[in-house]
Formats: sequence, C-alpha cells, structure tokens
Amino acid sequence: MKADLLVDAKGLACPLPIVRTKKGMDTLQSGQVLEIHVTDKGAKNDLSAWAKSAGHEMIDMVEEGDVLKFWIRKA
Repeated sequence: MKADLLVDAKGLACPLPIVRTKKGMDTLQSGQVLEIHVTDKGAKNDLSAWAKSAGHEMIDMVEEGDVLKFWIRKA
C-alpha cells in the first residue's frame, strides 16, 4: 500500500507511538495516508481508538513478526 509518510515508532512504548502518529498526521493533507510501524502491542487498540476519535480512517493493519503496521487516511 502506498503511503505519503512513514512513521517509525518501533521500540517506543505508549504513549509515544500515538504522539509520533499525531505529529506525522499534522503534516499531511486531507486524504493522504500515513503508515506507522510499531512494536508496542498495546498500540493495536490505541491507534485504532485514536484514529476513530480524530475522525481518520484506519485503512489496514498488518502484523509482520514483532512489527505492527498501520495505514491511516487523514480526514
């Protein structure tokens, strides 16, 4: 999947993946896609809830080994 920006939050614990995601999302235009890589398993629920509360669209989530990859479209 093509993303407009990649945020690498691997090795970071909550709440840093959300903080990095928000900072990345702030740089994008509406409709652009942010890809986030995390290793904190809690981010699975955290990022989904954050995207929903902010009005963004969670496009996909894939688990590859220890890394969770998310794609979120900016509202």
